[in-house]
Amino acid sequence: MSNGVDRVSFAVAPAMARRLASGDADTMKRRLESTEQVEMMGKKRTAMLLSLIAVALAIGWISIRGRGFSARERPSAVEKVLARAARRLALPAGAAELPNPVSVSPGVLESALEHFADHCAVCHANDGSGDTAIGRNLYPKAPDMRRDETQSLTDGELFYVISNGVRLNGMPAWGNGRSDEDMESGNLVHFIRHLPDISGSELAQMKGWNPMSPRECAQRTAEAEFVLHGAPRARAADGHH
Repeated sequence: MSNGVDRVSFAVAPAMARRLASGDADTMKRRLESTEQVEMMGKKRTAMLLSLIAVALAIGWISIRGRGFSARERPSAVEKVLARAARRLALPAGAAELPNPVSVSPGVLESALEHFADHCAVCHANDGSGDTAIGRNLYPKAPDMRRDETQSLTDGELFYVISNGVRLNGMPAWGNGRSDEDMESGNLVHFIRHLPDISGSELAQMKGWNPMSPRECAQRTAEAEFVLHGAPRARAADGHH
């Protein structure tokens, strides 16, 4: 009996082995086909993406050739992202960890308020909104420093941007390595942090520190003289008696 079973098993074993081998081959074939399909889909998606980029660049080039590349236009969402990316790239790896060399105090904020009004507000506005004739017409536009895009930067990053500027976006470098310049930059970092909570009385105070044109200076002088001395006397008419 056992010999018969052994003969049957011996006869069946090769057939089972052939089936298993055939099944493994089919499985491998299906896996290869699946892998090839995935790779093909990936190549198609890449080609489609490159085609879309090429079309977008072509449309942009035609648009620029037709109407120019004006700073007056409102930047697109893509341009805003690129501008923020450029600012990030301008920051060295260790800038985020730089400490502010100045400790905040009421006196520091008062000094920074005057400095900001005199030096920075012409582009950034007294309230940090960037809503000025220059700020609106820069390219990219002056940022609203009350928003998260600026407030999320660390003190070290703000200090670096103020001191070293950012290429290709209109932000100049105000530091020159002197300790007094570092102190002023540190003061301004604290003032930028204060911008979301700036008061109406502070904004009114800043107007007195904003730069004036020669015409505005003459008008202010005339107003002061009027307050002190009254209306100026009319000159006597020249002529012969």
